[in-house]
Amino acid sequence: MLGYKRLLLRSAPALLWAACIFWGSTDALSDQRTSRFLTPFLRWLVPGIREETIATVRMVIRKGGHVTEFAVMASLVAWASRGTRVDDGGRRLWACSWVVATAYAATDEWHQSFYPSRQAQAMDVAIDSCGAALGAALFVVIAGKLAASRAPCVPAMVGE
Repeated sequence: MLGYKRLLLRSAPALLWAACIFWGSTDALSDQRTSRFLTPFLRWLVPGIREETIATVRMVIRKGGHVTEFAVMASLVAWASRGTRVDDGGRRLWACSWVVATAYAATDEWHQSFYPSRQAQAMDVAIDSCGAALGAALFVVIAGKLAASRAPCVPAMVGE
């Protein structure tokens, strides 16, 4: 088992990432702010682009950001959880990482409700949860493959 200091040190990347998500949930990365540079960029990239298309592209980018940020969050939580009671290398590690990241997603949406330029939406928690499931699953699969590749190869004895 990990000591508390080591666990806290391992948790630092996940805590730092949570702080980045918290900052992004303020007015700083609201749709109104990000559209100020994204819309002109899309108009430069595709002259004559329709407003409906711009709105769709912005939505896809924003929701893709939700998936990505919580996939990273769940991966960092899984990494921090290695060597703890939840580290079974599979389902329990995946489930705990997913639950922690999804719970943080719910509090993140609640945090957004305090900003006039933001909206707390249950659909965003669902999207974040899907990202967390994906990130935790990728971590478990990749960590399992890395562990298997590091396992010592014991040759069979001739004649056994």
